[in-house]
Amino acid sequence: MSPQTLKRRPQRTCIGCQRVSTKRELVRIVRKPNGEVVVDPTGKVAGRGAYLCKDKRCWRAALEHKRFDRALKLALTPEQYAYIEAYASQLPDTDENTDKS
Repeated sequence: MSPQTLKRRPQRTCIGCQRVSTKRELVRIVRKPNGEVVVDPTGKVAGRGAYLCKDKRCWRAALEHKRFDRALKLALTPEQYAYIEAYASQLPDTDENTDKS
């Protein structure tokens, strides 16, 4: 196959584990223009976004090290942290996302 026939897939880096994956494999969290922070499963919400693996450990690491604040360029409020923690609590603890090959 020639390079022109291969379809390019957008790559993003998880702010929790720094693993590079395709955009569709990650969960996007967005700071909307009004300052609201939401999880964006569609990847289409307007605003500044950050990407994380679908692994609870990545979300915990991002929260512990204040990586959301840096990636979203916003000091998160306690309510926003609670919202993110509530979403993360529904995610699995998987070993598949620890492969950094």
